[in-house]
Amino acid sequence: MAFVLGSGSPRRLELLGQLGIVPDAVRPPDIDEDPLKGELPRAYCMRIAREKAAAVQCAPGDVVLCADTTVALGRRILGKPADVGEAEAFLRLMSGRRHRVITAVAVRKGDQMWAREVVSAVRMKALSDDEVKGYLALDDWQGKAGGYGIQGPAGALIPWISGSFTGIVGLPLAETAGLLQAAGMKVWA
Repeated sequence: MAFVLGSGSPRRLELLGQLGIVPDAVRPPDIDEDPLKGELPRAYCMRIAREKAAAVQCAPGDVVLCADTTVALGRRILGKPADVGEAEAFLRLMSGRRHRVITAVAVRKGDQMWAREVVSAVRMKALSDDEVKGYLALDDWQGKAGGYGIQGPAGALIPWISGSFTGIVGLPLAETAGLLQAAGMKVWA
């Protein structure tokens, strides 16, 4: 049995390493990640994680892990910004407000799939123009849902969370360990 990480995220690879797990292969799937018309953030996030897991090519006995992280402000999905202008718009929307970070994890082995979602609440401080411009200049916003990563410089913009820190980063470890065990993998071995 091989373990395949269906993600190109260096953060997910690092988080798996905290569990002592090193994938046998890393195969990010190429799927359409556009939300469906009227799709709500939690349903969107779970659908994408499951579709990613289904799209990864592997042998029947292999275990595949995929995840998706979405930032939600109310019913609005704040995905990965296309450019610095969109990243700025996202930061200004979240400034001084609470938002949700949803991470869905899907594990597949053969025809079986196990999935969980973790929802965390995050409050971003009220941002000054200098803070917004300074953060954007670091380019840390690139490739991150909502345009920020709590594990980097943006951590200074987040005074409060309720939920899973590793879920906000992109892979909730407690839930991930449980899903991998359900698929027959030994965690902590």
